[in-house]
Amino acid sequence: MTTGWPDGNKAGLTARRPDPVLPRRTVVAGLGVLLPGSALARVAPQVPAHVHAAAAAHHAAAHPLHAPAIVGRAAPPKPLVMLDPGHGGKDPGAIGISGTYEKHVAEAAASELQRQLEASGRYRVAMTRVDDRFIPLEGRVDIAHSHKASLFISMHADALTNRAVRGASVYTLSSKASDRQTAMLARTENSADRYGGPHVHADSPEVQEILASLVTEETRHGAAHMASSIVSSFRPRIGLLQHPSRHASFVVLKSADIPSVLVEMGFMSNHMDEAALRQAAHRMVVAGAMVQAIDRYFATDSMVTHATG
Repeated sequence: MTTGWPDGNKAGLTARRPDPVLPRRTVVAGLGVLLPGSALARVAPQVPAHVHAAAAAHHAAAHPLHAPAIVGRAAPPKPLVMLDPGHGGKDPGAIGISGTYEKHVAEAAASELQRQLEASGRYRVAMTRVDDRFIPLEGRVDIAHSHKASLFISMHADALTNRAVRGASVYTLSSKASDRQTAMLARTENSADRYGGPHVHADSPEVQEILASLVTEETRHGAAHMASSIVSSFRPRIGLLQHPSRHASFVVLKSADIPSVLVEMGFMSNHMDEAALRQAAHRMVVAGAMVQAIDRYFATDSMVTHATG
């Protein structure tokens, strides 16, 4: 009868010389096929902690960990466009022939531009003012800096002594005015701080010239590029001055590192410009042209680098 023992019987086992003692590890491994896991755990050898540590160190050396591969990168932040509706509060700006205040036209146009820019999904937008309040000129620049703006656009509709003059124009910063009419506009705009009282005022001409000299060449290039884009977008749909791209020492444009432009959407002193700017449909056209100009500006590689770097 088969007993399951070597040689088929117990006598054979006791009659033979005993086999050499097998290592405990071998015995445990052999029992693995006969014992359940819980029982095997009770007879498993207890390995000292320092042996575990040495084995782990050896495994780490043989199989070093690697950082996961980078398969993509986060999208750069959308550029922030700072819109600056001119005047406000106790400063009405120019007053049109029919009594329209420039401050109201500027705010309405800037709000429409903000709506269209945000609807595009390509930009973040902030306003220096969203209601009828007075803000000093340099305070507007400070707001743009606090938001880390990529572009600053100040929106206006001034008045001239010559009521026959009409059309839009765009202005950039320079220590000297491009022409007499622009010099007069700059003086008018820079005098807006008189509404803030004696403690709020535009800088003296000497200090203005020093500040203008601090504006970086990259910022000047960006402002000139933006002005050119606006003129190109306005030309087929909005009337322009004969020489629509101009420059002067506007305090509100004196950011050293944010490309800044001042847009005159028309003149409140001209009855046709005033009538057009009172119409929401016309302001929508102005805003649409400016969105196109802003798109063109940021589509330029160097401008994108400036905006997001």
